Amino acid sequence: MSLIAGTVVSLPVSREVSPFGYFLTTGSEDVLLHYTELTRDIKIGETLEVFVFFDTEDRLAVTMKKPYLTLGEMAKLVVADVHPRLGCFLEMGLGRQLLLPIRELPELEELRPQVGDEVFVIMEHDKQGRLRAKLAGERELAPLAFHAPTTWVNEWVEALVYKPLQMGTFVLVDGGVLGFGAIGMIHSSERSHMLRLGEKVKCRVTLVREDGRVNLAMTQRKEVGRNEDADKLLAFMKERPMGGMPYSDATPPDIIKQRFGISKSAFKRALGKLMKDGLVVQKENWTYLSESVPKPQQEE
Repeated sequence: MSLIAGTVVSLPVSREVSPFGYFLTTGSEDVLLHYTELTRDIKIGETLEVFVFFDTEDRLAVTMKKPYLTLGEMAKLVVADVHPRLGCFLEMGLGRQLLLPIRELPELEELRPQVGDEVFVIMEHDKQGRLRAKLAGERELAPLAFHAPTTWVNEWVEALVYKPLQMGTFVLVDGGVLGFGAIGMIHSSERSHMLRLGEKVKCRVTLVREDGRVNLAMTQRKEVGRNEDADKLLAFMKERPMGGMPYSDATPPDIIKQRFGISKSAFKRALGKLMKDGLVVQKENWTYLSESVPKPQQEE
């Protein structure tokens, strides 16, 4: 029997060597169970179930502590640390961390996980047989996901990003008591900002598709959002000294997004409501409160 890092094996305790710990044996190979890796008192001759890993000296060792995942298994792990050149270090339940290499992460730095984020990964070996993580993708997540119920439409849900792309963000919607979760996508037009790998996001279900997956948005329904946006614009203009703002239907979308955090279409819907209600008017690419519209100067 050969020992393989990442696996759980049952081995008898052969001897104790102070000040290091106990040696367990396969019959042909001995491996150290350090005193710090004990979870209870043990005896010589007792058979223990242990997890095999590489210690800080790259030597095989074992622990009685239980990891969150073993070789070939998938788990959701928390990002404990981030290294700009190596990648992310993930908590794996042993008081030590598992490396998610930089090559597994998005090219854009702003899309990479931050400390405290959670990522779905699979434990594997590198070329030297050492343990590392690789990102779990749709192939691994889909078999565990369930078909979202149609009652989810227009409900707000919690989701976790597992694949961030420019055109859209793929997420796993928290299933709660229903199970593992449902796969969904937030199209770029429905995002309020770019989402990073491992980020948790609150979003609204806009459509439950025939395949059980969901389309999501980070904004309210248009009629709800229109009212909220209109209130924000009205408050903004009331705070300005002259009751006006240098933004209108003609303002470029990027400026609208930067200043108000909403799309150009949402901006126009909100303005349209305010104009229909008689609260604002537009004049020469400016928008004014109705009572603050500048009067034309009289020619002498």
